[in-house]
Amino acid sequence: MNGTEVRKGNRGKGERLWSWLFLLPTILFLGFTALLPLLYSLYLSLFQYKINLPNAVPKFIGIGNYLRMLQDKNLGVSVGNTVLFAVVSVSLELVLGLFAAMMLCGTKRIYRIFTSLLLIPMIMAPVAIGTLFRMMLDGSTGIINYLLHFVGVPQMNWLSNPKTAMPAVIFVNVWQLIPWVCIITMAGLKSLPQDALEAARVDGAKNRHIFFQIVLPMISPLLIIVLMLRFVDAFKVFDTIYTMTNGGPGNATEMLPNYIYKQGLKFFDAGYTAALAMAFVFSMTIISFLFLRWRRHVEERVL
Repeated sequence: MNGTEVRKGNRGKGERLWSWLFLLPTILFLGFTALLPLLYSLYLSLFQYKINLPNAVPKFIGIGNYLRMLQDKNLGVSVGNTVLFAVVSVSLELVLGLFAAMMLCGTKRIYRIFTSLLLIPMIMAPVAIGTLFRMMLDGSTGIINYLLHFVGVPQMNWLSNPKTAMPAVIFVNVWQLIPWVCIITMAGLKSLPQDALEAARVDGAKNRHIFFQIVLPMISPLLIIVLMLRFVDAFKVFDTIYTMTNGGPGNATEMLPNYIYKQGLKFFDAGYTAALAMAFVFSMTIISFLFLRWRRHVEERVL
């Protein structure tokens, strides 16, 4: 090994060392704010601990809290509601967001104006959105019933009826997050190589064939990432549901985050709450891993 190679090797080691030194504050911050609470939750999930009892002492029960989940019928209902909410809302957001991106993908000024207007629901606070729609969907004073009255639709208690409460909260979530899907998808559409699209048009391909055979396969890795982020985020929805229905009527809109919140801050069962949170984090990690593997498989096939 000559002197030049030695100097390059030393310079490479020095650059890696400086890289880790620059990352060290972030690593320490995330360790104290994320990793330590996660490890403590894992530790706490092995105990029976009711924090509202005076002089309460944690009692070690091993995996008892995790076994309790298998017998918790209310947990099963909340998981079912969350899965239904996530699947329906994310599917609608992906389809409508992609359609909106195709419509607004032009370069004219009018498209930029509509894109700016489309961002309004996304930048609003979820609590404000939930409160706004709770008032709009009110059975007696809401503007939705007032407007539907003119087309002959009878008055409905949207958030008080178990049959309409879930569609109502799904509609609000879809309305709020379609712009996010649209913006991300629009960026992917604008990055497509134009020569392939022009060649297809020269060959006489119709628009639907260009979309399904060229555009959709090329942006499918991006759509999978969008699908993963939105699916995981839909499982975490809390503030909008809390302000609109708080899981009601009954448990018709009881989502998993809302159920965990009630176990911890209403029933003060810290051990069971920690176990629910750990199971939730583990499930979301597995789902994210499966999405990433799917994306890698699709990307290899496209390339």
